[in-house]
Amino acid sequence: MKTKSYTPISPKLNENEQFFKDAIGVGTSFDLGVRKLHILKTDVHLYYCNGLCDTQYIIELLEMLVQVNDRERQPAKLLEIIENRLVHQQVNPVKSLDEAVDFLLTGLILLFIDGETKAFAVDVRSYPGRSPEEPDTEKVVRGARDGYVENIVVNTALTRRRIRDERLRFEMMQVGERSKTDICIAYIQDVADPGLVELIKKELNEIKIDGLTMADKTIEEFLVKQGYNPYPLVRYTERPDVAATHLLEGHVIIMVDTSPSVIITPTTYFHHVQHAEEYRQSPAVGTFVRWVRFLGIFASLFLLPLWFVFVLDPSLLPEKLSYIGPNEKTNIPIFVQLLIADIGIEFLRMAAIHTPTPLSTAMGLIAAALIGQIAIDVGLFVPEVILYVSVAAIGSFATPSYELSIANKIFRLLFLVVIALFGVPGFMIGVTVFLLFLANIRSLNTPYLWPFIPFDPGAFMQIIVRRSVAGSSIRPSIVHPQNKQKQPT
Repeated sequence: MKTKSYTPISPKLNENEQFFKDAIGVGTSFDLGVRKLHILKTDVHLYYCNGLCDTQYIIELLEMLVQVNDRERQPAKLLEIIENRLVHQQVNPVKSLDEAVDFLLTGLILLFIDGETKAFAVDVRSYPGRSPEEPDTEKVVRGARDGYVENIVVNTALTRRRIRDERLRFEMMQVGERSKTDICIAYIQDVADPGLVELIKKELNEIKIDGLTMADKTIEEFLVKQGYNPYPLVRYTERPDVAATHLLEGHVIIMVDTSPSVIITPTTYFHHVQHAEEYRQSPAVGTFVRWVRFLGIFASLFLLPLWFVFVLDPSLLPEKLSYIGPNEKTNIPIFVQLLIADIGIEFLRMAAIHTPTPLSTAMGLIAAALIGQIAIDVGLFVPEVILYVSVAAIGSFATPSYELSIANKIFRLLFLVVIALFGVPGFMIGVTVFLLFLANIRSLNTPYLWPFIPFDPGAFMQIIVRRSVAGSSIRPSIVHPQNKQKQPT
């Protein structure tokens, strides 16, 4: 990233105005403007950016400034008078034009006074956006209906509302030479590992890029250096209650302006298989829901490869399960059918994303009634292929993390290819390599398969069984919390 230049504020307003014209296009860009006032025989310039400012606040400030001519008679103290008349809770002094440019393009208004080398920045930002609503991908039967939005200030407020701890910290920084995107690091000071906080700050400060148009996803790629590993190394959430829970456990949250989802770090594989619904029900119901979800995730990954193994070698099946396998003869190899059907499901998923909501129901009927049934009738697929591919697809949809479901799908297809090439030994080798691959992944120095590898019996039982809140008094050791006790003694 380029070194910040320093251009002092000139006491001559025309020189400052020329700087803004040359640097950011005031007078050329329609959304950047200047309002020129004459107060106590002194020129005052107010710079603003349309669309990012609340016009009502600006009008109120202008009224207060204009009334100075009627109430004051000391031009020598104009700087102090104007500072006192800026009736707003957030007024910052500005000492350089470069800093002023950053403030202006962020949505603050700037006040320059003729003869002064100091200006004022007033925060009257009002970013366009939507109101908090329940995220589509993290719905719950019982629970809060608010969710994060694209405004980072609203997101910090939603989090602060749930954790009113004086030790909760929101540290702001900017990343992107051109975009200057606001990024907030949230953590609880006496809980989060200071080493983790410093590591994340260090990684963010080392990001060198012109802009973050893809917001949090770009930050993730710089932060964890994922490369072509399909498995998610951070967790995304749009629910403030989920983010607050992780903050209390000792995690660090990264919020990026313009993104409705926040990044939870560090995370393991098992963070991606849990859902807020499990904690909105009783421990018994939550455990049942969790086991059903685990079964769906297992089916999404291993059901098709296992069935394909039994198709290639029916002798592996006990006699009572000998009906498993294609009961009809077909001219198309089962492997080809599985690939076509599995990729076809992916076509439908993509089409559902890009199809307007009123048409998505009709698209589903067409896919089920026409494509699926007719494909079976013409002999393109045997019915069992459609059945098992559909069950695997449902398991993918039951996976809480969208990124994890796609990664599992990629490896499911790789398992099918290995089995088609090497048969049963290929399946065994593929699963072994898959587990070794996951065991070697580390996210911000965190083992990806913890608490399974390395094995932690207590933490592993909390993954298998949803314990009651009253019985969970220890924070997860994987985040190295400073204060391990959740419940104060």
